[in-house]
Amino acid sequence: MTSVETDHLRRAIAIAHRARANGNHPFGALLVDAAGELVAEAENTVTTDGDPTGHAEINLVRTAGRRFDPDYLSECTLFSSTEPCAMCAGAIYWAGIGRVVFALGEDELRRMTGSNPANPTLALPSREVFARGQRSVRVEGPALLDEARAVHDGFWG
Repeated sequence: MTSVETDHLRRAIAIAHRARANGNHPFGALLVDAAGELVAEAENTVTTDGDPTGHAEINLVRTAGRRFDPDYLSECTLFSSTEPCAMCAGAIYWAGIGRVVFALGEDELRRMTGSNPANPTLALPSREVFARGQRSVRVEGPALLDEARAVHDGFWG
């Protein structure tokens, strides 16, 4: 990752901190176009919206899908504070986003949350979800693990 991409990932983690401060689960995501410009961002809203699908990546995909065509999205990168879950990976795939970069891995999140019913994590990495598709989604991560873990400290138990 370049230093600019590291900055984008740190911003996704900062969005996760904002989600937590707003009373939601600590997850954040942002979308960057082919030129490296930020075009959208979203935080988790599961608690405040009362919507179990209000994950940061889903919220971002909904916004991006309304604003941009699939050709544009295929050149975009989604940066996420935590590896997209199976549901979010499916949404990213269907939106046509071409690349995902994440900080905390799903396996690490699962270790941190344990059996907490607020996060019944599926043991299904995003790479496996994307590998089942008919088109390629490039995936990079995990990265910035200490920073990514910190947003979850004390949240799940």
